[in-house]
Amino acid sequence: MTLYSIAESPLGDLLLVGEASATARSGVALTSLSMPGQKGAPVVEDDWRRDDEVFSDVARQLRAYFNGSAKTFELEFAPTGTEFQQRVWDALDDIPYGTTTTYGHLADQLGVERAEVRAVGAAIGANPLLVVRPCHRVVGADGSMRGYAGGVPRKQDLLIHEGALQPVLI
Repeated sequence: MTLYSIAESPLGDLLLVGEASATARSGVALTSLSMPGQKGAPVVEDDWRRDDEVFSDVARQLRAYFNGSAKTFELEFAPTGTEFQQRVWDALDDIPYGTTTTYGHLADQLGVERAEVRAVGAAIGANPLLVVRPCHRVVGADGSMRGYAGGVPRKQDLLIHEGALQPVLI
């Protein structure tokens, strides 16, 4: 059964979606975390059931992240994707808080040919677990902010929050 909840955040209300899991500490394996206006975000279906309690640990960890008292997440994920996408998404977990990496560097780490860097970017763009799987930490080779499903301004906000990017003062 698909379960969902809404978690408030500085980025707007986050839609948490998951499947009941007997092995997950919280009782749910997260399949999606999306933001308002996100490209390709899931929409609550009629047969989904809202269960704020089962997502309470996810919401607690998100609050800790946004208030600066946590830098990592300890959650069970169950996203659907190709084997290649899963490899890329797993690699995102290794990018430390407060740092960035480039698409090319990530491709090198994965043993992907330079000609296939776009495939890495496409897999990152399909990441269904924004914030908790830190695709926002991947930037262009020149340090530029490339696309982000939640919008480039939110990517910048997350990087500023983590101290990986300085705010622009006008």
